[in-house]
Amino acid sequence: MPIRRMLGALGFVTAALLAAPLFPLAASPAAAQGASSVAERIGLELNRLEPRQNGNANGCRVWLVLRNPGAEPVDPLRLDLLIFGKDGVIAQRLSLDVGPLPREKTLARVFDLSTQPCDGIGAFLLNDLLACGAAETAAACLPRLALSSRVDGVSFDK
Repeated sequence: MPIRRMLGALGFVTAALLAAPLFPLAASPAAAQGASSVAERIGLELNRLEPRQNGNANGCRVWLVLRNPGAEPVDPLRLDLLIFGKDGVIAQRLSLDVGPLPREKTLARVFDLSTQPCDGIGAFLLNDLLACGAAETAAACLPRLALSSRVDGVSFDK
């Protein structure tokens, strides 16, 4: 008798294991939350560096493209950026207010580095978030940011 019970239990376990793939993974709350958080990632793209003449100094105009596919605006959005030279040494630090970023919107933001030539820039580092939306802490917002660069030889990291 105990062997029949074991075989019956094994049949139930086997049937349960075979049926498991029939249940979609997205039905779990954790999977659904993961999918929505990916959809709400805020994109920050270093799009272009444009040489600028500023009197006797060579400067650089920086073009950032920001994407907010989410249903909520991000206001304010303030970045603490470090700019590294080609030699890997920090050349400049700046606080940049790029918000507000409306919901479901892509925007371009432009700023000038008056004393930094474009050909001397090696990398941008998002050192910190000074502000990211009214209800969210900057630390909670940081994982939502997806950084990228279209500029050859210049990275944009966090």
